[in-house]
Amino acid sequence: MTAGWVDIVESEIRFWNGSKIYLCHCEHEKHRFKYQGAEMHVLLIDELTTFTEVIYKFLRTRVRMTSIGVPSDLAGRFPRILCSSNPGNIGHGWVKRTFITGRQPMLVERMGESEGGMLRQFIPALMEDNPTLERDDPTYRARIKGLGSAALVRAFEKGDWDAVAGSFLEGVWDADKHIVKPFPIPSNWKTWRSLDWGYSKPYSVLWHALNPDGVHYVWRELYGWGEKENVGSREEVSEVAKKIQRIQEHDARLGYEYRTNPADPSIFAKVGHEHSVAGLFRKNKVIWQPADAGARSRVNGAQQVIELLQSDRLFVFESCRHLIRTMPALMPDENNPEDVNTKMEDHAWDALRYGLMRVRRSPDEQQISVDPEEGTYKHSDDTFRLKV
Repeated sequence: MTAGWVDIVESEIRFWNGSKIYLCHCEHEKHRFKYQGAEMHVLLIDELTTFTEVIYKFLRTRVRMTSIGVPSDLAGRFPRILCSSNPGNIGHGWVKRTFITGRQPMLVERMGESEGGMLRQFIPALMEDNPTLERDDPTYRARIKGLGSAALVRAFEKGDWDAVAGSFLEGVWDADKHIVKPFPIPSNWKTWRSLDWGYSKPYSVLWHALNPDGVHYVWRELYGWGEKENVGSREEVSEVAKKIQRIQEHDARLGYEYRTNPADPSIFAKVGHEHSVAGLFRKNKVIWQPADAGARSRVNGAQQVIELLQSDRLFVFESCRHLIRTMPALMPDENNPEDVNTKMEDHAWDALRYGLMRVRRSPDEQQISVDPEEGTYKHSDDTFRLKV
């Protein structure tokens, strides 16, 4: 297509002066390396929340140019990055944290080296900012309201970044209701902990309590976070075990007992090593049992979370900041909408569902003995070999 001063040819927009805009894609994180040697003068990203932070930060390093040949009236305008997005989708959490939270709209700020050192500006956009659209398409607002989802309507109509549009727990999780202030857990309540292990990705240890009325509290967390979304602290098993052991010694003096503690089943596999991850924990006096690894365990665990939240039988202490940060932002899996998107930071979520599935049987029914080194565990009179 030709418009006199511009040609659109396949994946390029070509201007009369030789400049080009390349129309590209980066669906998966591995695709970012296609742009390894690129020199981008302007990076334009539409719907930024459909990309991960890893993709964005890598592409940002490709934005570079020299001043040779740049007209004086354009000096200082390049290189630059322009992004637009609605709230929601897989990148909602990192985009909100990076560009929205704590930022004053329209204010231009210089970022630190860890954020690229560039100038940054957040420009909110509301439907009222486009009067031409409302004039020429007066039913557009009604179509937005017809989406049915209150969070989606607030996100699209008001640019509400606190409404995680399309999230897995949309309409279920209510921060005002489900987040509670910490209080002392009575020693006669049932208490246990759960683990989702990670090294380069975060690990998550959650402490659970069940009161006599069947109300569940997540009251403590230990999260191996590398201070970036979905990046682990790269701690050795022995380091994490020592932290848990110190907590257990403190809790034992208060009368808490941790007898059955479910963990990610994969940590019981040796996979060519002398000791499994569970075995290394055991050597440091921290014992885990394999969590449910059945064919529908992920879906069943997700449903357990939903049922408890909807019936107001699941609450989270406000001190569990990483569970609170990550869980509401999780999106459904595109191929299995009954589960969360596992490409997101779902480690606290996994630790939660491991812990919740554990309480579906009473403690008397959960008479389990474990040998993590052999990868087996016993329940009643049966012995099961863990399949990984």
